Amino acid sequence: MLEKDEIFSKVLRAGRRTYFFDVRSTKADDYYITITESKKFTEEDGSFHFKKHKIYLYKEDFAAFREILDEMTSFVINNKGEEVISERHQKDFKKEYRSEDGKSSYTDVDFDDI
Repeated sequence: MLEKDEIFSKVLRAGRRTYFFDVRSTKADDYYITITESKKFTEEDGSFHFKKHKIYLYKEDFAAFREILDEMTSFVINNKGEEVISERHQKDFKKEYRSEDGKSSYTDVDFDDI
């Protein structure tokens, strides 16, 4: 049982994102869950700020929410596997592609010529 203003919490750190899962108490002394995504953004001067998005999930929606979340996560895993494709893509994107003669495959385009 949670006391007034007490919170049961879990945290998931995921790179620049952090997810906070909190059980809170309503005025009627029932429970609900908040899920907060916090993402860190760094400015050019080195300072940073966080953007937060919050979802409030009430007991009457738990079963449907869980069912849909399970369905969606299963669909992704079954169709794309567990490998994070964006991480693989970023590694490939950073490579400089060269042709067989060793020259860069990039073309220098001057947009004034277009």
